[in-house]
Amino acid sequence: MAVKVLVVDDSGFFRRRVSEILSSDPSIQVVGTATNGKEAIEQAQSLKPDVITMDYEMPMMDGITAVRHIMQRCPTPVLMFSSLTHEGARVTLDALDAGAVDYLPKNFEDISRNPEKVKQLLCEKVHTVSRSNRRFSGYGQPSPAPVSSVQPTVSSLTAAAPAAARSVPSRAPAPAVAAPAPKRKAYKLVAIGTSTGGPVALQRVLTQLPANFPAPIVLIQHMPAAFTKAFAERLDKLCRISVKEAEDGDVLRPGLALLAPGGKQMMVDARGTVKILPGDERLNYKPSVDITFGSAARAYGDKVLAVVLTGMGADGREGARLLKQGGSHVWAQDEASCVIYGMPMAIAKANLADGIYSLDEIGRHLAEACI
Repeated sequence: MAVKVLVVDDSGFFRRRVSEILSSDPSIQVVGTATNGKEAIEQAQSLKPDVITMDYEMPMMDGITAVRHIMQRCPTPVLMFSSLTHEGARVTLDALDAGAVDYLPKNFEDISRNPEKVKQLLCEKVHTVSRSNRRFSGYGQPSPAPVSSVQPTVSSLTAAAPAAARSVPSRAPAPAVAAPAPKRKAYKLVAIGTSTGGPVALQRVLTQLPANFPAPIVLIQHMPAAFTKAFAERLDKLCRISVKEAEDGDVLRPGLALLAPGGKQMMVDARGTVKILPGDERLNYKPSVDITFGSAARAYGDKVLAVVLTGMGADGREGARLLKQGGSHVWAQDEASCVIYGMPMAIAKANLADGIYSLDEIGRHLAEACI
């Protein structure tokens, strides 16, 4: 069956172009459009789309407020459009926190200049979002917020993260199976990799850690370069541990989480120093979980605890394989608590997981396992 999409944007031009692009894919059906957040809520309830594409900046009700209401009344996977700016990053992170599944930077110029690229990115994102667990238990529960006034921001559809391979059709996630609590160990490094659904997942995990967490942490989140600094700042405000965007030469230390900068690669060495390298165009992901995990395997042998959270594709699997070969431990998030069960599923299917835990269990177990 075709994926039913509701397109929400106050720009008539953008509504038409997004509708035309999506309708060019025979497996996608645009079932309606809305010009503001209030219309979006009404259309979501009446049309019951599989996916909603949502702009942020609209009259009467902004996109984030609309997402909060939709998640409470009729949970539906939402793909947000955002700008590749620091302000755009902040707004996008707020939207993800409100319940949106993913985002896509938008730029009117790209629609005219690179129509085929835009079509590929947008259609693949819609298919990906349609297969998320956003409709199921544990998602879409935030309370509605009062209507907020929205200040104009510049919108930019450039350089979205590369689309990953197709996943399984949307279905209710398998229930979590209780796994034994991990044994305590003196890890020299905790490495966490994630993609779609990762910003909220990382927030839920890291906010459970105490300020005196005994191990250094590195974070690899598939995210554009313009977003990672704002994301690190957000986590730093919310968490008891310290969080910052990694810079070349940073030193690993307990209680500090370093976030790989978007568009680049992050490696660690045996001296506890971080190396930031240019993003190789031959690699799909910048940053790549595999590259950071692989460097950790070489640097720390059996003293790494790697965690793979929600996300499309299989980035992290080969790096996890290297870690396992060296004697390190690997955990994967369970299907029921993932937004997209792709990256953790790749770990589980390759028999690389020492433990498979729910999102909330991961944070608790990290706090208990590292000594």
